[in-house]
Amino acid sequence: MRTPERSDRRPAGDDPADAIAAAWSRERPETPVGSIGVVTRIWQLAKHFGDDRRRVLAEAGVDPATLDLLSVLRRSGPPYTMSTRDLAVHSLVTAGAISQRVARAERDDLVTRRPAPGRSRAVLVELTPAGHELVERTVDRVLAREAQLLERLGPERREELAELLRELLDDVQDELKVQGVSHVGHEGLDQPGQG
Repeated sequence: MRTPERSDRRPAGDDPADAIAAAWSRERPETPVGSIGVVTRIWQLAKHFGDDRRRVLAEAGVDPATLDLLSVLRRSGPPYTMSTRDLAVHSLVTAGAISQRVARAERDDLVTRRPAPGRSRAVLVELTPAGHELVERTVDRVLAREAQLLERLGPERREELAELLRELLDDVQDELKVQGVSHVGHEGLDQPGQG
């Protein structure tokens, strides 16, 4: 079942991505422009979603890096404890970035860290009750807001879009010979199943 068309949508020619593609087609007819409508809109959506998430997090008094750390621990299940190495892999950041995140969160009493038993250099990070409460409250706010932003698509179209994006991501990763996603400026991950 398709969601009814919105009457306030821009005509196709008034869309910035369409205008860019039309301009390149006019100026350089041999230039392939078929990707512009997809890639430009993905970049625009990423910017809008990122900006809105940062606003929601600022209102909640938590920064994105801290929420990411707490969320990875929370999703790991009881006892909400992981090694710093595993945190780095699941957060898609470097070991140095995880160390900084853990230090900040520990200062705020959101996590504790301790040596891993029987492993000389390994460190375990555990979610504290305060960290657990913060992630529970904040994740609900973030995900409710993102659901609100997507609700006009309706459930069937959201599922269809999610599947198309999954296929596109798999195809692009295959073409680029990378797996997983890294932050801008970092190399892609080589571990299967990440991302």
